[in-house]
Amino acid sequence: MTTTFLPTRLAELSAVKALELFRHRDLSPVELTRDCLARIELHNPTINAFAHVDADQALAAARASEGRWQAGTPLGPLDGIPTTIKDLTLTAGMPTRYGSATSSPNGPWETDAPISRHLREAGAVILGKTTSPEFGWKGVTDNPLHGVTRNPWNQHLTPGGSSGGAGAAAALNLGLLHQGSDAGGSIRIPSSFTGTFGIKPTFGWVPQWPASAMSQLSHLGPMTRTAADSALMLSVMAKPDARDGHLGNPRAANWLTPPPGSLEGWRIAFSPDLGYVDVAPDIATRVRAAVERLKALGAIIEEVDPGFDSPLETFNTLWFAGASQVLEHLDEAQQAQLDPGFAKIARRGAAIRLSDYLAACRAREQLTARMQAFHERYDLLVTPTMPIAPFEAGHNAPPGGHYQEWMDWTPFSYPFNLTQQPAASLPCGLDDQGLPVGLHLVGPRYQDLKVLHAAQLLEGYMPDMPFPSS
Repeated sequence: MTTTFLPTRLAELSAVKALELFRHRDLSPVELTRDCLARIELHNPTINAFAHVDADQALAAARASEGRWQAGTPLGPLDGIPTTIKDLTLTAGMPTRYGSATSSPNGPWETDAPISRHLREAGAVILGKTTSPEFGWKGVTDNPLHGVTRNPWNQHLTPGGSSGGAGAAAALNLGLLHQGSDAGGSIRIPSSFTGTFGIKPTFGWVPQWPASAMSQLSHLGPMTRTAADSALMLSVMAKPDARDGHLGNPRAANWLTPPPGSLEGWRIAFSPDLGYVDVAPDIATRVRAAVERLKALGAIIEEVDPGFDSPLETFNTLWFAGASQVLEHLDEAQQAQLDPGFAKIARRGAAIRLSDYLAACRAREQLTARMQAFHERYDLLVTPTMPIAPFEAGHNAPPGGHYQEWMDWTPFSYPFNLTQQPAASLPCGLDDQGLPVGLHLVGPRYQDLKVLHAAQLLEGYMPDMPFPSS
């Protein structure tokens, strides 16, 4: 075997290209896995993207994959691809600690969540578990157990959260496919802050078990360097599992359907601020330039707001109530070990009246219906992903600003958890500080392919996006 025909360094390889190289025996899964592990060893002490790495298990899986490729019998569509799983997702043979000192360090770790099982059955090489804030509770990534995760673009800054470890790992290609979760923006926030692609698919496409405390706000999805790699990952992740109590439409999309040649005839709504958000001027400029590229692809662009007021109160009621469920399983000594910010919102959630919770559920249903009607006119809604740039790591909000909680600076993401729509963040350039800017693409429920296809076409029209040095 030789890597003579490699078009790029392994650190820059996509999963789609890696599979092609495996198929032609120009690259071995073992070689690729060793390269990822070596770069994890190099970068993780600074970036802290991994809560756990199992080099022995990964190399054993890579050797088995190499044998299958040599025999011409790959196990599945991800055979040999180095992959990571978030520290909120059960994974047999690896600890799942939820970023919490209240979790047991001793396991047993015997059960795969549906995602872990589907990835393993498809031949993915699981490198380890990526970091999350405690129980995934906020839009940055630090926790009492593993410390602060940092942004590869600038280690003094946050990569966002709660899937910040996955975002940082994707930016450095420490593994080619990364699983994230998103109950208020936790895939899209770090994707925007790290210059990577991430999609929150329609609620129910990707099964969840055990169920998230955030219930129907929580979506599981891929985080990658390209939209095509995310589509590949969804082709494996988005399979039914009978353990999922919120099973969605069992007739999943054909995720690998190629995009059309253009967006001719598509009607796309562009809302630069949802009618109520303050956006940094340099971010607004980059997003507007990306929208012009949608126009160049043939789309009909209309600048229009979707017509709802900020649903922050609705979101907070549901979010805080979900957080309170965690407290019910912890004794007083364990509660004293919690991140103080998480403990605070969980206790606020425990005080919510049932009538207020049910009112929030009705408000969520009304917002869902409004967006369904909106998408009868528009194929997509486009906004910025984030109104601000990455800020200093170790803080829940930009220091010295007017934001108090993480929800205050993520106004573009959580509305679409309430509505359960597919939504993705696509890198669309660098701001005036040289930091990534994300374009937010929101589609109608069960029309995830519209989001993926627009993203795949746009990638070819964007200015070349660098990645932080790996």
